[in-house]
Amino acid sequence: MIHSTFFIKSYGCQMNIYDSEKIISILENKGLKQDDNLESADLVVFNTCNIRDKAAHKLYSDIGRLNKYNKNKTIAVVGCVAQAENVEMFNKNTSIDIILGPQSYHLLPQMIDDLSINPKQINTEFIINEKFDYLTEQKKIQGISSYVTIQEGCDKFCSFCVVPYTRGPEYSRPMKSLIDEVDSLTKNGAKEIVLLGQNVNAYNFTDNGKKINISDLIEEISKNKKVRRIRYTTSHPINMSDDLIKLHSTNDKLMPFLHLPVQSGSSEVLKKMNRKYDTDFYIKIIEKLKSVNPKIEISSDFIVGYPGETDDDFKKTLDLIEKIKFTQSYSFIYSARPGTKSALEKDQTPLYVKKERLSILQNKLREIQFEFNKSFCGTNTEVLVENQSSNSEYFFGRTSYMQAVYIKSKNINPGDVKNVYISTCNPKNLYANC
Repeated sequence: MIHSTFFIKSYGCQMNIYDSEKIISILENKGLKQDDNLESADLVVFNTCNIRDKAAHKLYSDIGRLNKYNKNKTIAVVGCVAQAENVEMFNKNTSIDIILGPQSYHLLPQMIDDLSINPKQINTEFIINEKFDYLTEQKKIQGISSYVTIQEGCDKFCSFCVVPYTRGPEYSRPMKSLIDEVDSLTKNGAKEIVLLGQNVNAYNFTDNGKKINISDLIEEISKNKKVRRIRYTTSHPINMSDDLIKLHSTNDKLMPFLHLPVQSGSSEVLKKMNRKYDTDFYIKIIEKLKSVNPKIEISSDFIVGYPGETDDDFKKTLDLIEKIKFTQSYSFIYSARPGTKSALEKDQTPLYVKKERLSILQNKLREIQFEFNKSFCGTNTEVLVENQSSNSEYFFGRTSYMQAVYIKSKNINPGDVKNVYISTCNPKNLYANC
């Protein structure tokens, strides 16, 4: 089959979005044209996430719907689900042509060509250094706010998490290649750089005997005069070093907003999760951050209904939320992932209890977020304008705290950093005039 167009869909995290941008660039360099219409594209690429059970189910549902109206397409499943399920995917759905793990995206063009020799192509090897060496040259220009993956993989082995098995061990990219990528992005209009990693603050690279950590990298990126804002996600509490904490008081380009997943407010549950810290440790990290920068705000992740979670464990999570006042958060019902330690544990919590707890937790988080947003009403707030909204009267941007802002104006452009007057809000968005 001759391929001239492709459609790509991403599931899951920001790193998948970043990887999809690179895949787009790879396929365009091969001569294929991106098609926004799934039905008309010759090649369909599903870039998958395996963190939640629903992601895998959604993938197979999407493939099923695709096959209903066109069975003559080439289907490539790439990413973490491909890595985890491997050759078994061919048995689950015979219409899949290519299975490609997240460390081998650069091999996709050759695998497409090799379909004429072997109609089923698979590669799930961990060759991460080769991936980054290749992808450095494959730059797909992103927006005003641009992602840069600095680290992949995980050595933490939390009992519920598949990342060590799908992304492999922790690997940090050379600082020079990262600085070159940032330079390229800013030359093409990027004003904000978001550093990505499964454990982004575990970044650790040795160059000619000199150890370089994420603090060193942020300081180096800050020297680029076109960079206005720097963020990093996702962090692990045990990698919040004192020098990184201090940087939140000394580096003006580093935003006062940190995503620091806690997962549970119960030390007993955290121990079962193998998170390698307890609640007191987490609170002390927040206190250190607040001591160097009282304006810093925290977002987090929560898992509800972990095997054996009691009413008292759940109450401790609510107590932690009340204490820290997380201004944004992601929360999920626990779902067992095949191959993880927690999947072998007896799940003693009924589904209806999990759903009830999740509702209580999310309502509490929503109330805190709404109160935080309301504190901006009637004030002037600095916003980085990212693009024009689908409503032509408005532009979209974000505050330093990652709040979404819709600005009614005819006098601004994407890339502008503006002080705007916040007139009203809801739990998710701020609305402004300029």
